Amino acid sequence: MRHGFTTGSCSAAAAKAATYMLLSGKVKNSITIQTPKGIDFNAEIVDINRSEKEVSCGVVKDGGDDPDVTTGAVIKATVRFTAADEMNDRNQIDDAEKESQIQGDGTGPQILIDGGEGVGRVTSPGLDQPVGNAAINSVPRSMIEKEVREVTELFDYKGGLLVTISVPGGAEIAEKTFNPRLGIVGGISILGTSGIVEPMSMQAIKDTIRVEIRQQAALGHLKIAVAPGNYGMDFMRKQYDFDLDKTVKCSNFIGETIDMAAELGIQKLLLVGHIGKLIKVSGGIMNTHSREADCRMELMAALAMKAGCSAQTVSSILDALNTTEAFEMIKNEGKEASFSEEMMKKIAFYLEKRTAGRLEIQCIVFSNEEGLLGETEGARALLEEIKHG
Repeated sequence: MRHGFTTGSCSAAAAKAATYMLLSGKVKNSITIQTPKGIDFNAEIVDINRSEKEVSCGVVKDGGDDPDVTTGAVIKATVRFTAADEMNDRNQIDDAEKESQIQGDGTGPQILIDGGEGVGRVTSPGLDQPVGNAAINSVPRSMIEKEVREVTELFDYKGGLLVTISVPGGAEIAEKTFNPRLGIVGGISILGTSGIVEPMSMQAIKDTIRVEIRQQAALGHLKIAVAPGNYGMDFMRKQYDFDLDKTVKCSNFIGETIDMAAELGIQKLLLVGHIGKLIKVSGGIMNTHSREADCRMELMAALAMKAGCSAQTVSSILDALNTTEAFEMIKNEGKEASFSEEMMKKIAFYLEKRTAGRLEIQCIVFSNEEGLLGETEGARALLEEIKHG
């Protein structure tokens, strides 16, 4: 299957080409960048507009064989000369936010990265960028800054540059995503950690999970830890100094991973995940992809009610944008401990129902903001067994 390139890669390529044209005065119809994955992106440059003080151009997003609503969109970058004081006047924001937007160590040009038409703006906490910032995630920001700085060094330019990423029609595209629900308004997010889009056939993911579990069993690891993604892996490593060689990434396929583990002879399984995924398991949802089900707020509201939260808080949770905001409401009532206890009871119930006695299963739930939120009764003991087994 053919891979594609992320909106972050397209933004970095467009920004590099626009910077080159601005500083050289010459037209650039193609540009090459290296993605964090180490794969070169040879981008065709479209929609070039040049003036003495700014240049804009675009790159057409190609998601490869992966179904992606942003495929075909033009990811544009406008780069213009600007003085440092103008950059500060333009952004009446707090120091933390400035630090996330203005790139530079004081020895080279200051590079301000912002979003324009069709790029969403963050309005809710708990996301990659602070409230008020354009929804251009950290890795794409670093990619844009790296490529622009490479060009400024080539031309020995030391002044300021404003890089504005825009996506014509991005607001309409965003309506097909979960951005409005997440508190990102006005457009799409500029995303990507590897720089490339790898086609994700569901069967291919399941086959990979099966292979990894089989490998663990072949190595004699009959007690394993499972996490939906990188957040869970990172939490285990940082919180418990856990050996990630004894873990399997299950993506959204929690139920089918349990079935495969039982079939392949795994005796004990520890599921570790972010509340944004595992809150769904408290409702018996075993495929946590948003296409399958997204009743996080409804489940949190029901558990908050059982934990003793007021009717007003329960109602507010139903309108919350994400689990971070909802949990903060529960904390404000001092009911977080009761909520977590109720959540873990329900998660344990449905996990045990799925295993049907075929293996022992335990669970740990965390959030990026709060750390550990809850664990089933035997989770910590199983963690130690896996670590030292």
